[in-house]
Amino acid sequence: MSTISVAPPAPSPLSRAEKFLLGLLIPAGGGVGGLGLAASFSSVSAAASRWGFKDPWMLPVGIDLAIPVFTAANLLLIRVGMPLAWVRWVPWGLTLVTCWLNIAAGESASARVAHGSMPLLWVVLGEVVAHVYAVRVGVATGTRMERVRRSRWLFAPCSTLLLWRRMVLWEITDYREALALEKDRQLARAELRTAYGRFWRRTAPRRDLVLLKLGELPPEASGPPPSEEPPQHPPRRRHRAGRPSPRMTWDEALIKARELTSSWPYERLDADPIRRAVGCSQSRSRELRDALRAERTAQKPAPPETEAAVRPSETSL
Repeated sequence: MSTISVAPPAPSPLSRAEKFLLGLLIPAGGGVGGLGLAASFSSVSAAASRWGFKDPWMLPVGIDLAIPVFTAANLLLIRVGMPLAWVRWVPWGLTLVTCWLNIAAGESASARVAHGSMPLLWVVLGEVVAHVYAVRVGVATGTRMERVRRSRWLFAPCSTLLLWRRMVLWEITDYREALALEKDRQLARAELRTAYGRFWRRTAPRRDLVLLKLGELPPEASGPPPSEEPPQHPPRRRHRAGRPSPRMTWDEALIKARELTSSWPYERLDADPIRRAVGCSQSRSRELRDALRAERTAQKPAPPETEAAVRPSETSL
């Protein structure tokens, strides 16, 4: 099966207006996150002093600064290729803790909502930056697996589940490459069914079945070789009259192709017309085309100039 990766289209470069907007967004986001951190610090430190902490400033500093520290540690582990799944959830746990402390510091319901939402500004900003950096690192190192479209899950859930399963099992990170491999696999299955009949899973060679499962069986190589006959098994049911048998041997196919193409010109001897006339697979039709063309070439008479060149030598003798 084809292993050529289909590269996704590169995003267009940022325009001048977008760069200007990005230049405004970065300091504005930093300011909003700083406000959330300052509000959380003041409210939690005031509550910590009421709770009997000797140094109340240590509680908000320790929790709020641990969030970006563990976020940076998670990104560093991703960058060096040693990610830990549980490290990613530490900032989220600390976020819940600081939100709960801010809610507990409020005296009324409105104050609790206000105190609880302020630290989310800092946390959400850090999560956005971490996501952008992790995606860029994953794309650069080839370890980030692209997601399957939600519309495909909606319209074809069963086949999409199998596609996603193969992406996970065989480490196919590119979604478009997985789709191309799936198309080749479906074509190879169709060729095996055409070559070996309805019960191709029982009659096809084990090697072809394993290669099909691994996604490495090209469609043109999924038929039986020309010098070997496919295994003969009694058919489970009769075929309709005029319908070619899928277990036709090489000699039978060649004889039938000779009879049907005897009146054809040499230019018409192509794989597709032979496949439709004989009723064989695409790979077998290519083999029949080559054999028929070779026979036509061997049957051509010698050119007249060759005979003319021989005659003077005979008269000289």
